[in-house]
Amino acid sequence: MPNSLPATIDETDALLRGGGYVPDRSLTTAAFLSLKLTRPLFLEGEAGVGKTEIAKVLAASLGRKLVRLQCYEGLDITSAVYEWNYPRQMMAIRLAESGDAHDKESMSANIYGEEYLVERPLLSALRPDACGPPVLLIDELDRTDEPFEAYLLEVLSEYQVSIPELGSVRAETPPIVVITSNRTREIHDALKRRCLYHWVDYPDAERELAILQGKVPEAAASLSRQVVAAVQHLRDQDLFKPPGIAETIDWTRALMALDKRQLDRQGFEDTLGVILKYQDDISHVRQRAAEDALAASSSAK
Repeated sequence: MPNSLPATIDETDALLRGGGYVPDRSLTTAAFLSLKLTRPLFLEGEAGVGKTEIAKVLAASLGRKLVRLQCYEGLDITSAVYEWNYPRQMMAIRLAESGDAHDKESMSANIYGEEYLVERPLLSALRPDACGPPVLLIDELDRTDEPFEAYLLEVLSEYQVSIPELGSVRAETPPIVVITSNRTREIHDALKRRCLYHWVDYPDAERELAILQGKVPEAAASLSRQVVAAVQHLRDQDLFKPPGIAETIDWTRALMALDKRQLDRQGFEDTLGVILKYQDDISHVRQRAAEDALAASSSAK
């Protein structure tokens, strides 16, 4: 059964935490206002800080369907909104051609009916659902081209799409929309103005430890504190891609898989590829930052 939308910021905080997400106050407020005002929530920040997870937790906690549009360069309407099932249409046409004149006339009128329509995420999110309006996740919008961004602007203005053969499809109740961007390029101001904006930053040590303990509760408390301290230190280094929360969680699980209850030099060296994804960063850490990171983790035992 779907849950009702939270009525206060505190209820929103409880909703997110109940789903395993540990937000700060500003993020909770942005999420509450997005739900209250029926405005898309635009989340920007580095990869791995938990932007996508917010949409997943909202969908699960509210009992709504999650509709995800994963963006990429070259994304177009046929992949994002709808397309026609051409093989099925051709089969229907051939069957009609083998029948009488009435069949041909009927097929001519119905070849672009709903039964031949293939719904993609944007159209699917506008359809009514027994569990209530779905959560529409438009993930990594910055990977798309500007023409698609302009099209999306039109969709989010009226929560409708136009299908020339069928007319307009408009949502009875707008979906809950979460848009994410890793800021590989700037998103146009016109789209941002239609959203509530929030920058999702790396968490401080206290919040990151709470996130880690929630995601990997089986990890030894001392190991979790050491990992968080080391990651916090590495983020202060001059790295091309500092580790995100996702890497913190993966690193802890990797160390546990190696039967580590403490973060030692051997475990640190053996698992650098879990938290750092670029060779230059790994080389930099091995040459300059390893001792300091291990020292920071040791003080957190």
